[in-house]
Amino acid sequence: MRSRLPPLNGLRAFETAARHLSFAKAAAELSVTAGAVSHQVKLLEAYLGVQLFQRQPHGIRLTAAGQDALPMLQDAFDRLGLVADRLESHRSAGTLVVSVAPTFAAKWLVPRIEAFHAQHPQIDVRIDAAKRVVDFSREDVDVAIRFGNGEATGLRVWPLFDGRDAIFPVCAPDLPAAAGPLRRPADLAHHVLLHAEWKSGGSPWPNWRAWLDAADAPDIDAARGPSFTTWVMAIQAARAGHGVALGSRILVAEELAAGTLIRPFDIELAAPENLGFYIVCPEAAATRPKVTAFRDWLLATSRREKLFA
Repeated sequence: MRSRLPPLNGLRAFETAARHLSFAKAAAELSVTAGAVSHQVKLLEAYLGVQLFQRQPHGIRLTAAGQDALPMLQDAFDRLGLVADRLESHRSAGTLVVSVAPTFAAKWLVPRIEAFHAQHPQIDVRIDAAKRVVDFSREDVDVAIRFGNGEATGLRVWPLFDGRDAIFPVCAPDLPAAAGPLRRPADLAHHVLLHAEWKSGGSPWPNWRAWLDAADAPDIDAARGPSFTTWVMAIQAARAGHGVALGSRILVAEELAAGTLIRPFDIELAAPENLGFYIVCPEAAATRPKVTAFRDWLLATSRREKLFA
């Protein structure tokens, strides 16, 4: 039976023209020409071997066969619409796979993700925290949060934060009392400097040397102190009182608000203008309900926090 189904385009052209009793009005609804509608109907009539319309000088009328078939065809299209709605509900729910760098996942996304679950309980988020740049064509990933310059060929891109990040020293609240005061940048000569390896796509990222020069403390050895392969480990060491690390306004917001880290100095360096966090996804996925829900939540959350106001 299914192998003998008439062409769908012809059925749609017939149903629309029959509903309006006009090829011109059907063409307007279907965004094609009246000639194209008439042609599709003729192909359908030839396929079925039955005339569906009587062509008259001032319009068209349904034949007995057309009148008999129209209600069942309209019911079939209504059912197809229900099928589409059912499939769409599966696409808007289910698991959303998000690729994100481990540092951003741990320090920004994970502490806030419960708010997304509360708003969208039908969407289960799977966070794929890895340093690699995801290949959407090969991996089962819906959306990614990337650190870079926002250039992503063939992908939709949205900047996650309005404004440039800033970098400044952070330490545990009791560090100055335990290891010596931090009244001025020169006092860092008596403290351990904690370093993190930043992957910034080839663009320079502020480090201790840059900050000390900006703070007019060029005589301090900026290379001394332990180094960590991830920024998270450097911040954990700072929280534990092992030294002073360079923090990012975006990524230490939670610690500063909770008081587990403090800023001993007001001096800060602006992040490179071309670098930041971006939401990216394939063009085909950009309008999927679960992707748009997650993207809109990310943007609303970042704007509500007003880190750069």
